[in-house]
Amino acid sequence: MHDSAWMTCDPAGRRPMTRREALKLLGASLTAPLFSGCATSPITGETIFVGMSEAQEIALDRKLAPQQFSQDLGPIQQASVNAYVGEVGARVHAVSHRPHLPYSYRGLNANYLNAYTFPAGSVGVTRALLVRLDDEAQLAAVLGHEIGHVNARHSAQQQAKAMLAQVALTALDAATSRSEWGQLLVQGGALGASALLASYSREQEREADYLGQRYLVLAGYPASAMVRLHQVLLEEEKNQPGLLETMFSTHPMTQERIQRAQWLAETEFADGERFPVQRERFMDRTAPLRALRPTIERCRRGEEAMGEKKLTEAEQHFREAITLTPDDYAANLRLAQILLARGRLDEARSYAEHARAVYPQEAQAHKVLAAAALQQRRYEEALVALEAYDRLLPGDAGITFLRGVSLEGLGRRQEAARLYADVLQRSGGQGQAAAYARQRLRQWGYLR
Repeated sequence: MHDSAWMTCDPAGRRPMTRREALKLLGASLTAPLFSGCATSPITGETIFVGMSEAQEIALDRKLAPQQFSQDLGPIQQASVNAYVGEVGARVHAVSHRPHLPYSYRGLNANYLNAYTFPAGSVGVTRALLVRLDDEAQLAAVLGHEIGHVNARHSAQQQAKAMLAQVALTALDAATSRSEWGQLLVQGGALGASALLASYSREQEREADYLGQRYLVLAGYPASAMVRLHQVLLEEEKNQPGLLETMFSTHPMTQERIQRAQWLAETEFADGERFPVQRERFMDRTAPLRALRPTIERCRRGEEAMGEKKLTEAEQHFREAITLTPDDYAANLRLAQILLARGRLDEARSYAEHARAVYPQEAQAHKVLAAAALQQRRYEEALVALEAYDRLLPGDAGITFLRGVSLEGLGRRQEAARLYADVLQRSGGQGQAAAYARQRLRQWGYLR
């Protein structure tokens, strides 16, 4: 269960963290308290290295999950489907080892296949995966697997190592020319999962499969749903190579995993095979989302083309998606990003404004509008968009920096200086944005 990069604890839990571990956990600009090292596994009762207390798991979850969910364009707009996903999740986590955690579930507007969780049970399932499932038992298998990661504290173990420093420095390596500031605002979030997501070991995946199957049966579903879920994913990979690259990078898949899940379904969890898969209920409750499957498929093709820098092809796919579903947030937002990258700023603003009107509580459209405005030196508009983004997703140091740039452009030097000073403090003085901020503060007499 231990990642080889981390030393195990002594029986009394006294083994101190190394300096390298502490830096990796905390990042240069975080002020969180030093994490506790060891904990008792709620599954095995053994001592494991987690890196944080349960309270810190919850705090980290609340800090990071909204950022990643927004990278995946927010919860789907079909509120009834999100409510249904939450109902199934609640049914599964109620029979888990840690039912008291503040679990939450949502479908996400992302068009790649994946599901993931944060340490305290904030679970996201992409709409591309949701429309590929066949019944409620498969959905419960997806959620049960993620709940397994939470209960075994895999998410805490992996994400504590991988994410804190990343988030602390998000977007702070800003380029220092105005033409590049706009690109800063949309880089890194256009395709798939970001660096916030943990990559699990094969052993952790096997344990999450086992726990997911156990929870399935306790919740009244057949354990074979986990096997059928794996088969669906492998079939998708066979038919569309590369489609599951992100999912398989965060959730390594092996034939041995499938065979073991099949064996468990036929032996330890065989009694659960009498339980219904609830296909009819699943089809009824997910119908509003499944109606968008052609739109989701075109968005997926567009995102693949974006990843290959085939912008003309990507633009065509997103335009086809909008023709099918004019108010699809993901299609409008992605097309706006494509047009922004191609320098067609007025068109980009038009689609971003429509995306914002369709889904004003999601942050990414505000980011694209800010990017276009900055490149056009429309600083007042950029500031309005950046402040809207900051209200929806507070704490992004890159947004703080660009708010400073906008205020500087408006001649509001004192306000800009306060934000630049904040950037310097939060970045530990590292990165191009910090260098730019330091230069301005010196020029204006705030630093020597």
